[in-house]
Amino acid sequence: MKAIVIQTYGAPDGLAVVDLPVPAPAAGQVLIAVEAVGVGGVDAVIRSGALAAYGFTEGHIPGGEVAGTVTAVGDGVDASWIGRHVWAFTGTGGGYVEQAVAPVGEILPLPSGLSAIDAVTLGSSGVVAHFGLRRARFTPGETVLVRGAAGSIGITAVQLAARAGASAVAVTTSSAGRGERLRGLGATHVLERSGEGGADAPAGYDVIIDVVAGAHMPSFFDRLNPNGRMVAVGAVAGQPPADFGMKIMAAFRRSLSFGAFSAATVPPADRRAVRAEQFAGAARGEIETVVHEVLPLERAESAHRKMDAGEVFGRIVLTP
Repeated sequence: MKAIVIQTYGAPDGLAVVDLPVPAPAAGQVLIAVEAVGVGGVDAVIRSGALAAYGFTEGHIPGGEVAGTVTAVGDGVDASWIGRHVWAFTGTGGGYVEQAVAPVGEILPLPSGLSAIDAVTLGSSGVVAHFGLRRARFTPGETVLVRGAAGSIGITAVQLAARAGASAVAVTTSSAGRGERLRGLGATHVLERSGEGGADAPAGYDVIIDVVAGAHMPSFFDRLNPNGRMVAVGAVAGQPPADFGMKIMAAFRRSLSFGAFSAATVPPADRRAVRAEQFAGAARGEIETVVHEVLPLERAESAHRKMDAGEVFGRIVLTP
């Protein structure tokens, strides 16, 4: 089968197309004939080498979510899964392939009316957006700022906050055109990447969902209301300064809170329930999935170049 591996960490040209044997599902796993692969921001961060300290080595296959048809099952897995159309989480890698293995506990049947492409656009990002807002203790009537709203996590967070009754949903983005698209998804105010702009925008926010992190993250603590909460759900711009917490301590009397959130800390049953609900909502047209572009698997390098250049609105999907 064809697969994409990281031959050299760094630039996108370190990705290479290789031929590998079709894997056999181990006990508790299924084998999936892949129809769509979601290209996530974490894939680009891993490819850059920024997470090498976490054990990623060259030869790693990127990609964490796929959708397709189950073709085989390992020991202990109900054979009735064979032939079913599913979404699957493959972990921190293993998704950029024609045939993927995944734990049976991390697969979910797709409802009628939801395509494989839409499933990998929403599957991981929807759960992060949902539980990120929950971690921030968001309640109806509060003001929300989504920092870095043009990616699939941000786009879903905007929709969920608007649907849940936020009094305002502000977004930071790189262009007026993207801002207008986000308004169509529920944003009420469009700000520059720095958080400036939007003359009628709220003076402060009760909740900030931050997909970006990076060097400028601490400046957004100044935009929190008293008792405001910021939750980092990504770090597409890299890690914040080591002393970023000093901003919170300097504003001690405003009782600000910061938290990092990974969906890995959510019990699998809870992730599954929310994902199933969101898939059903997307099939009914209640949640919009935004696909930037669909590319052949062999063009993974091109997909990563577009991500590095900040060209992507929504999600790029690869198809074997």
